[in-house]
Amino acid sequence: MFNKKTDHPRGSKKLIGAWTLYDWANSVYSLVISSAVFPIYYSQYVFSQTNSIILFNAEINKDTLISLVSAFSFLLIAFLSPLLSGVADYIGNKKIFMKFFVYLGSLSCIGLYWFELETIEISLIFYTLTLIGFWGSLVYYNSYLRDITYPNQTNIVSAKGYTMGYIGSVLLLLINLIMINFYESFGFESEIIAMKSSFAIVGLWWLGFSQYSFYHLPKGNIGVKIPKNIIWNGFKELKNVYKIIRSSKRFTRFLIAFFVFSFSLQTVLYIASYFGVNEIDWTGSDQTSGLIISILLIQIVAIAGAFIFSRLAQKFGNIIVLTFAIFLWGAVCLYAYYINTPNEFYMIAGLVGLLMGGTQPVARATFSLFIPDTNDTTSFFSFYDVTEKIGIVFGMLFYAIAAQVTGSVRFSVIIFMFFFFLGAILLTRVPRIDKNKLA
Repeated sequence: MFNKKTDHPRGSKKLIGAWTLYDWANSVYSLVISSAVFPIYYSQYVFSQTNSIILFNAEINKDTLISLVSAFSFLLIAFLSPLLSGVADYIGNKKIFMKFFVYLGSLSCIGLYWFELETIEISLIFYTLTLIGFWGSLVYYNSYLRDITYPNQTNIVSAKGYTMGYIGSVLLLLINLIMINFYESFGFESEIIAMKSSFAIVGLWWLGFSQYSFYHLPKGNIGVKIPKNIIWNGFKELKNVYKIIRSSKRFTRFLIAFFVFSFSLQTVLYIASYFGVNEIDWTGSDQTSGLIISILLIQIVAIAGAFIFSRLAQKFGNIIVLTFAIFLWGAVCLYAYYINTPNEFYMIAGLVGLLMGGTQPVARATFSLFIPDTNDTTSFFSFYDVTEKIGIVFGMLFYAIAAQVTGSVRFSVIIFMFFFFLGAILLTRVPRIDKNKLA
């Protein structure tokens, strides 16, 4: 336990602004690297001459390769995150750990500039470290939400964070696209060099803007002497939180439902670009431009989704609104299974954006509102984080197997539909939040 040290009181605009700006800083990674430019670079340039690679004496499909590497990264995060969260709560300074993951991820992101097929092993190491840095930092970032807001602010502030991320990532993506399409005007030798340079710019953006958040977020204890049994004490912090979660129907039922719908949501978002590349008939249309338009559409519509669903959650209750959103995800997957044309793909992109913007902030705020008054917020959010990461590992492995066996992304989408419907059903069993406590 510790007394938080900050120049800004809980609920202040300066503190909330600093917290939301980290979404602005890191979301460029999830858009440019995870969704937009890197998947196109990976599929159309790195693997332009082949669809598979021989690695460890086995022929691995390019989509299977990136899925397995991603799954390994998430599994590693799921193992490290709880232990480090317990240590962070014990010494009373989560910012140290958040900084570590930010620096690891942003600098590795710059290293993606050298991602090539000829050096695929070291390239995949950089890719792995970017994932670890990005997702590892989020458990500490998310845990601040409980520290900096009062209950009546939580839904709106969570939505504001995601909105800042959507706006910032779209802004940088547009800059990158201009840079790529007019590469000669920017002094690049080729489109490929411009694309690779965009990865480095993402790393610098992430690293630079996060400094403002680090400056204003609660400092925690400074100059604490680290005891020899720090790992054991961190484990005890985690064990105490686990007992609270295990004894609460609200926590356990929500985390089970969250596991099911989160791995479906994250995997669908992950495969969206690959679905567009492999399953949509782009005859007469520019595939690359079409994919970029759809990704921008997702991000822009997500801004509206974040505020619409957060306002609805404030009025009707988080669990009811979240259940409705997850059910709609299942319906969208059903529709996606049958689409073939670019216009249909754009329609799906708009629906995905609306639901992505609505689901993510409400889910984060819901879990935050469950946490009792405590200083161990990082340990609580580590369970949220681990549930999400193990779920993503499950989803990535599922998709990798489906891609390897069927060679199609379309088949896996219809199966995720059933998981979304299951997640919605499981959410109905979660005790609702008393709206009077949000006043």
